[in-house]
Amino acid sequence: MRVRPATQADMEAVLLIYEGARRFMAQSGNPGQWGTRYPSRETVEADIAGERCYVCEEEGRLYAAFVLVFGEDPTYRVIDGAWKNDRPYATLHRVASSGEKRGMVDVIVKWAFSRHPNLRGDTHERNLPMRRAFERNGFERCGTIWVEDGTPRIAYQKEG
Repeated sequence: MRVRPATQADMEAVLLIYEGARRFMAQSGNPGQWGTRYPSRETVEADIAGERCYVCEEEGRLYAAFVLVFGEDPTYRVIDGAWKNDRPYATLHRVASSGEKRGMVDVIVKWAFSRHPNLRGDTHERNLPMRRAFERNGFERCGTIWVEDGTPRIAYQKEG
C-alpha cells in the first residue's frame, strides 16, 4: 500500500470514497458528523490544490483518502481538557476508507506519524469506528473541541 499526495486526476475517486464514508457513517448511527454533502467538491479541490490531501493506493486503485495539515488548527485553540503538549503538531482530518480493505486507518496513522511525531485528530462522539482506530493506534483522548459549526468533537493526540 502506497500513500501519496492526491492529484486532480484522483478527484472523482476521492469523492466516491467520501460518499461511501458518509453512507457508512449514517448506517452506523452517525448521520450528523458529515451529513449528506461534507466534504464538498470545493473542499476536496482546495485540499488537493493545497497539497494536504493524500490517498492510499495499491495497484492503481484508491482505497482511502485523508488530509494531513501541518501547523496550528484554529479549532484546537480551545479545548475542554488538555493537550498532551504544546509542541508543533500535524492534524489528521477527513479520514475515509472505501471499505474494500481493512486497516486503512492504521496505514494512514503510521504514515502520518512518520511525517510528524506529534499528531492530533478529532471525531464525533458517535463515530465509534474512528474512536477505536485512534485508540488502537496509540492516540489518547484529551478532551472536547468545537468545530467551525459549533458542534463538539472528541479530541485525540499521539506524541512520539
